[in-house]
Amino acid sequence: MGDAILVVSELLSNAIKYARPLHGARVRVSWAVHEETLEVAIADGGGPTRPHQIKHSVSAPGGRGLDIVERLSRGWGVHDDEQGTTVWAVLPAAASGNLQRRPRRSPARAQARPSAG
Repeated sequence: MGDAILVVSELLSNAIKYARPLHGARVRVSWAVHEETLEVAIADGGGPTRPHQIKHSVSAPGGRGLDIVERLSRGWGVHDDEQGTTVWAVLPAAASGNLQRRPRRSPARAQARPSAG
């Protein structure tokens, strides 16, 4: 799951830093779990430039986010429409950890146990 969190973090950081928000001052984060892949997407209101990968030197202070996305994902891309821009990435589900739905803990079990005192 760590790879997926890192990819979402990088894409969300780029949206906040470089793009306008969607209508209502929002950015949309979404994901879909498939049998062997996890697709994540960040939608924003678009910006002055289109996201693209640029090779940076290791010593550069920034700009490595899409390099990280490229290395961790099976593929990524950009989709533009009348609402804005969506940047998506597809990761192997196995690298994203156990994506099966886990049963929720009952409220009684989630409560703190009284201390012996």
